[in-house]
Amino acid sequence: MGMYFKSEGVALKNIAEYFLKQSSEEREHALKLMEYQVKRGGAIKLIDIKAPANNTWGTAADSLMEALKLEKRVNKQLLDLHTLGETHGDKDFCDFLEENYLNEQVESIKEISDLMTNAQRCGEGLGEFMFDKEAFS
Repeated sequence: MGMYFKSEGVALKNIAEYFLKQSSEEREHALKLMEYQVKRGGAIKLIDIKAPANNTWGTAADSLMEALKLEKRVNKQLLDLHTLGETHGDKDFCDFLEENYLNEQVESIKEISDLMTNAQRCGEGLGEFMFDKEAFS
């Protein structure tokens, strides 16, 4: 998403930087989870990650809606992992998820929801340009 908004036909610099930062944070989260798995004696088995269905993201509001869906899906998967840890009595794993992921997910969902609401209020064209300028300052 970040590179889409950075492209010359879209040129919304601040939302591009926001999405690139979010992407970097998600990679850090993945590495932290893999490091934890290895520390606990597990092995890492990497699989292909399915590419997004589309390569263009429409408006800022459209992209934030998609980002919100992804964030909610990740949150559900983390909650499922937490439930699995509880089922197996793995308090350390549950604590790891709570300290490193769950609260941050709630905050991220709220942040994206607020950004999406404001982007929808601004509309397209000049409104989107002003949203990009003001929402990330």
